[in-house]
Amino acid sequence: MTPVSSALGQPALGIAGLEQVYDQLATAIDQAGPAKAELFLVKLALLNAQALGDAEAFGRHLQAALQDL
Repeated sequence: MTPVSSALGQPALGIAGLEQVYDQLATAIDQAGPAKAELFLVKLALLNAQALGDAEAFGRHLQAALQDL
């Protein structure tokens, strides 16, 4: 995944923080189950976009996430 700098000028998460987020996300996806995983991910993305407060930055994050799937 290509690193994306913080849109707010704050430091991005380091490797340890990303690993913690990955573990939390994997657990939540398992908890949601296959039938609700997609809905969960959309809700999570919208909540994070709202917290980010920058639609253009969110679009850049989307493009970075689409790379190398």
